[in-house]
Amino acid sequence: MADPARAARLAQRIKVIVAEALRRRVKDERAELITVTDARVTNDLQHATVYYTVMGDDDARRSAEEVLAAHQGVLRHEVGRQLTIRLTPTLEFVADEIPESAAHLEDLLRKAKEQDEKVAALREQAAPAGGEDPYRSLAEGESAGSGAEGAAPEGTDSADGR
Repeated sequence: MADPARAARLAQRIKVIVAEALRRRVKDERAELITVTDARVTNDLQHATVYYTVMGDDDARRSAEEVLAAHQGVLRHEVGRQLTIRLTPTLEFVADEIPESAAHLEDLLRKAKEQDEKVAALREQAAPAGGEDPYRSLAEGESAGSGAEGAAPEGTDSADGR
């Protein structure tokens, strides 16, 4: 089991190596649209997951998957050649969903801000529901202690209604 700090350093190095290999070694114009965003390596240094994004639509994403699958051996060879470790980790390519999630969150935040602005505009125009003094004041003839609030209803023996 390797040190987690070593695995993190190795993951960063793999990210750079794969990005450079896509640019230099892979002779496919579809590879130009691929951006390597992150890499993660297991603590035993046997498997590496490389995250990538693709500029473009769904067709560009599918073609990027094809390019990465077709050139996976070349990329792994390049990683093994440039790293000084005993075993070359296997590479797994995963499309990074963070940009889409971030765009969705930005849209939700924009909608929430618009709703806040609408509520603030309504608040400025609002008046109290009960007028100036929304609390009911006692009539002149009533005192605070009189009234039927504490009395039991007719036909019952006690205040609990039995």
